[in-house]
Amino acid sequence: MAKHLQRDLDSLQRDMLALAGLVEAAVHKAILALQERDVGHAREVIDGDGQIDNEENHIDEECLKILALHQPVAVDLRLIAAAMQINVDLERIGDLAEEIAERAIHLAQPPLLPIPRKLQHMTDLTTMMLRQSLDAYVNLNKTQAQAVMRMDDEVDRYNEEIIEEIVEEMKSSPTLIEAGLSMFSAVRHLERIADHATNIAEDVIYL
Repeated sequence: MAKHLQRDLDSLQRDMLALAGLVEAAVHKAILALQERDVGHAREVIDGDGQIDNEENHIDEECLKILALHQPVAVDLRLIAAAMQINVDLERIGDLAEEIAERAIHLAQPPLLPIPRKLQHMTDLTTMMLRQSLDAYVNLNKTQAQAVMRMDDEVDRYNEEIIEEIVEEMKSSPTLIEAGLSMFSAVRHLERIADHATNIAEDVIYL
């Protein structure tokens, strides 16, 4: 029984890593689409969201199957509970990437709103949080998870500063109001991705 449980847990870990890879790629492409006004990359993200949803459903079913077949306890039970929660966070990050991609398509059309100066810094920090939270999960690294949680305050600060910059652009040119609202939405979605990375880090500490 223990051998079969470990086999299923190993398989679950592989599935989680595959989903994480899809989600990371979606976030990267969505931000690239936003910054470079690349409609092609944006449409790739939107088209790929169904695969992320399917993977999320598959992992959820596998977790339930392991719980029913093996009735795990202690560390194994916590591992599955954390996997189920991280699975939800990854799927939501995928949804947020899709939302950013949709905003990117809108922002690729005139009138063109200038890309906020600090967006790259916020993007770099958010993607680092996502990557390190997943690394912390794979390696069960509590120190790395705590570092991710500390980064979230800096992302929040960038979010506030970028929103202020967008508002100033909208005030200076009323023709940019609609584009400004789309950029506001995209930046807010990026901030939410950082929040979900923080959730993953908290699950690692729970483990």
